[in-house]
Amino acid sequence: MFTEWRALRQGESTSQRRREIEHAYERFLSGDAWVERTPARPRRGVLTPMREIILHSWQRSLDHLVDPEAQPSSPDLTADELAALREVHPLATALPMLERILFREAEDSGFIVAVGDAQGRLLWIDGDRRLRALAEDMGFAEGTDWSERAVGTSAPGSALALDHPLQLFGAEHFSRAVHQWSCAATPVHDPETGAILGVIDITGRETVAEPHVLPFVEATRAAVEAELSLEAMRRRVEAESLKTARRRKPERAARRSPQLMVLGREPALLTVGAETLELGRRHAEILVALAGAPQGLTSGALTDAVYGETGSAETLRAELARLRKLLSAHRVPIEVRAKPYRLSQTISVDAHDTLAALGRGAHRLALSGYGGEALPGSEAPCVEALRHDLEMTLRQSMLQSASPELLFEYAQQWAEDDAEVWQTLLQILPPLSPKRARVVAKLDAL
Repeated sequence: MFTEWRALRQGESTSQRRREIEHAYERFLSGDAWVERTPARPRRGVLTPMREIILHSWQRSLDHLVDPEAQPSSPDLTADELAALREVHPLATALPMLERILFREAEDSGFIVAVGDAQGRLLWIDGDRRLRALAEDMGFAEGTDWSERAVGTSAPGSALALDHPLQLFGAEHFSRAVHQWSCAATPVHDPETGAILGVIDITGRETVAEPHVLPFVEATRAAVEAELSLEAMRRRVEAESLKTARRRKPERAARRSPQLMVLGREPALLTVGAETLELGRRHAEILVALAGAPQGLTSGALTDAVYGETGSAETLRAELARLRKLLSAHRVPIEVRAKPYRLSQTISVDAHDTLAALGRGAHRLALSGYGGEALPGSEAPCVEALRHDLEMTLRQSMLQSASPELLFEYAQQWAEDDAEVWQTLLQILPPLSPKRARVVAKLDAL
């Protein structure tokens, strides 16, 4: 009997096992298919040498219309999208540990290590350089989707689909291009919510299918989840210390930083102490640009940030004069200085605060503070860039790290037509959650 999650038995002949799997694979694709026994679909052909988890996965691959002769040809994420996702992904905090445990070992031992997100997209790949080059030839590259829906049965994709560590040997992969490879992968969970955060995968030749590799991968996962738990504890301690400090010095905190509120607002609001001032769109755009560049901006850079290609230095100077007059008339203690253009003191922007909250994993705080896109009617390049950065970071953070309850809230408020968000929600909701009916109905409508 096979241990269901391991690819090989102790001491088993790899050449004989490879032949058995390849024969079963060809029979499956030729139509002599193993089909799960149900009242509607009785078992048609039994491929006895195969593990049932592999047969189930092959059948899912067919149901997803995956072509076994195809392979990923290009990454699903652009370089910018990959960089942004890496920056916010919670597993980024565990990379130093993975460097010590796996990456250095991989360089010397002839295998490669991949870390992916909960959707199966590969975010980081390291290890043996020669094998990495060969793996890239079959589409195993950073930014590429290796979920079951994309490539069929694979260690990272199937580990996520089954929410369990497992190994694959040779032709157990659904894609024929991967038959010379063996893999072992495990999902990684949020230690606080239990939600799947991503996957750790080891890929190489036949040695990766040996029985001792899977416990090693599982031990790595346990170490990573322990590190994530410690990081969450550190954040809670820091947050509590910050709250205590604010309670002790409330007046100083109130005076420290005027706030510009642009999320879901037009006009924007500038709050200084107990006073609140409505700002016209152009004035708000100028403050957004300057608040995002505390070191200051040249006349040309500020013109480009606010007006784009249609602007001129003369138009900018006239608008700055009106902004200075407005601030002075309302006795707002903020000056717009020149050479370079900069603010006399720091302004807190609600969009920047939300990004910072996402960066430290405060997803509930970030979602509660997100009131919609920044300055909805603005076409200023600085605002469009901020708007895109926040929307993409919020979406990816919700997909990767949010609890099922928080992702459900996000889906209803801000992702009504986003099929990937609803599909992810269906995957992470508990089986008996009453929210599943709403999610299934929404997916059917989409």
